[in-house]
Formats: sequence, structure tokens, C-alpha cells
Amino acid sequence: MLSKIHFLKIPAMFFSKQHYFILYLILCLVASTGFAAEIYRNVDPQGRVTYSDKPSVGARQIEILSQPSRQLHQVARVYDGDTIILDDKKHVRLLGINTPEIESQQREEEPGGVAAKKWLQAQLQDQKVYLEFDQEKRDKYKRLLAHVFLPDGKHLNLALLENGLAIVSIIPPNSLYTDKLIQAQQHAEKLKLGIWSMPEYQSRPITQIANHTKGWQRFTGTPVSIKKSRKYTRLIFSDKVDIRIANTNLKLFPAPTTYLGKPLEIRGWVARNKDYYTMLIQHPSALISR
Repeated sequence: MLSKIHFLKIPAMFFSKQHYFILYLILCLVASTGFAAEIYRNVDPQGRVTYSDKPSVGARQIEILSQPSRQLHQVARVYDGDTIILDDKKHVRLLGINTPEIESQQREEEPGGVAAKKWLQAQLQDQKVYLEFDQEKRDKYKRLLAHVFLPDGKHLNLALLENGLAIVSIIPPNSLYTDKLIQAQQHAEKLKLGIWSMPEYQSRPITQIANHTKGWQRFTGTPVSIKKSRKYTRLIFSDKVDIRIANTNLKLFPAPTTYLGKPLEIRGWVARNKDYYTMLIQHPSALISR
């Protein structure tokens, strides 16, 4: 099978309508057969347009939506900032992110939850969406897990992060777009957009973990030792606090010893067992060296 598509380097100035239609068919063929993942459009100083599979200065990537891994669906409504409901009543949880909770019978509203839901509703007025699945297609609640794209190519999971309306939440083995999601979060955090400007989501010393509120939290601390069991590797912060990493996910992380004695920011959800506190860390993006 071909791995490159240099035959797409065709000057657009010589195109007729028929030629553009042929180019369209080629792009569809590329998407359906997997010849290449990216197409670039470039305009030179003389106004001549060329297409290539290789990036160059000033070239613009063309989004290919007709990928075999993406499926088109009609949205019925938005449940919350990271969950939509399709017209067939299936729930879709947006992969790689988490937004604050909205008020429900099971939980209280979290700051930023309503803003995330309203933003997503505005994006999905009478819209169809493309769903792109990763390795695990459903979660324990039987919801579909997907990256959600508008027909114009807008990646809604990514856009929620870019606007500071969500945080990165990578749960292996699903890892599509991880680098892009992390970069989007870093940009929003640097600009203090959305939740990054809210006092409820500022980092606090891990010694204050007993005063934590429900939901996603940020703590800072320095691990002093490591404890291993059959299922978990734990970084110990005190006789009352640790964070744990499933041994099956250790391959994603640096060697645990590299964290010892170093200031860290830990991001996630706190679990309590009597007077002991722990946080499950599933991806290195939630464990940041400071």
C-alpha cells in the first residue's frame, strides 16, 4: 500500500471544476483507505495553490472528516458539559476531558459546570456530529466514549479545554489526541481562562487534603517514600496521605523514584478511608513536577 501521496502536489491554477471534483474524490479516497493522515494546502507568492502530504511554511492543513473511524450522528440534547445524548437516546461521554458537575439528584453543582453546559449547547444547536472512538468504546455506565467533531472539523473536546471549561482527564487505554489536549489545557491555564481563574480550583498544600471539597482538586506536596503492592504503586506524602498508580499503567510514567523528594502538583479526585486520604492518578498529565 502507498504510504505517501506526492501525487497531490497539483497546481490549483490549472484546475477546472472537474479537476476540483477529482481532487475531492482523491481526498475521500485518502480518508477511506488510510494512504495519509494529513493534507496541506499552500499558496505561493504568485497565488498558485498546491496540495501535499508534507507540511511547509505557510501551508494550511485540510481537515479530512470522512475518516472510517468517525461516524455521523444527530444530537438530541446536551446533558452536561462533557456528555451529550443522541437522537437514538445513547449517551456519549467526551473522551479525554472532564467538566465540573451540574446540579442533579445525585450531586451538587460545581463551579463552572453550568458555563460548560451552556457553551456546549450553543455549539450543538440543531447539529449533527462526528464521533471518533478510541480503544475502549464504552465506560462502566455503558456510555459511548468518543471525540466529538462538528461537520466543519471543530474538535469539541479540545475546544472545551481551550476555553478553560474543562480539565484533561486521560484514562488508559484511551489516548487519542493526548498531546493536543494537554497543550490546549496548558494554554488556557497560562491565560487563566474559565476554571483556572476560579478560587475553588487553585492548588493547595496536600497537608490540607482533609479539608478538601468534592470534585476535581489540585494539591502540592513532596513524596517521601514509595510503597508497592500487587495492584498499586503508591507515592507516600505522610502517614495519612498517598497517591496511587495502577501497576498496569506504570509504563506511562517515569520511574516512580524520579518523583521522590521533588515538589509535585497532583490533580484529581480525593478518596477517603476513615482518616486516610488517597488520589488515583491514571496518567502523567495529572502529576506535574513543580
